[in-house]
Amino acid sequence: MRLLAKIVIWFIAISVGLTVLYRFVPPPVTVTMLVDGNGITKDWEPLSRIDRNMVAAAIAAEDGKFCSHNGFDTDAIEKAMERNASGGRLRGGSTISQQTAKNVFLWQGEGWTRYLRKGLEVWFTFLVETLWDKRRIMEVYLNVAETGIGTYGVEAGAQRYWGQSAAHLTPTQAGRMAAALPSPKTRSVKNPSGFTRRYGNTIAARIGTVKREGFDACVYE
Repeated sequence: MRLLAKIVIWFIAISVGLTVLYRFVPPPVTVTMLVDGNGITKDWEPLSRIDRNMVAAAIAAEDGKFCSHNGFDTDAIEKAMERNASGGRLRGGSTISQQTAKNVFLWQGEGWTRYLRKGLEVWFTFLVETLWDKRRIMEVYLNVAETGIGTYGVEAGAQRYWGQSAAHLTPTQAGRMAAALPSPKTRSVKNPSGFTRRYGNTIAARIGTVKREGFDACVYE
């Protein structure tokens, strides 16, 4: 029991310490990057140099309640469970905060370790929501999310697909990149077709609504 207590205390101390550190310092590498056999292409950019269209596209695609929840969207989780149970297109209910926690501190994949990861994801989501502000969560998310094969962050993605900085993205470009985020290794960004193209166009159309309704206000307040 004493050993278990020491392990728990050390885990809490290290996880809190890393979360505080990453509040100010860019995460140097993630588990997903380390195990990626395609190499790593990344280029950290502060949120001030990432087009607002990309922020709005991420919110429109991944987490419409980003500014109002505390890290978990129970309605989205319930709807995802119902849709998955009915046999429709599989989808998750993870918020941007949860995805950021997973991308920075944990690992991807299925199998039995998925349940362990989900438990740890709750803890790290609580930490980032408590110790970071929403702007920092979005900044880290857009810099560590996989945007293509061996490509991480929207800056590296913009350079790969259009040879330009993420500081200047059209709604269509931002929408297509956001549409590919759930499955960046299989969904084409530059020349999308089928579902990815339609979904990208839908996200692009929602960008204006996100801005007008202030769904991204917490990022810029």
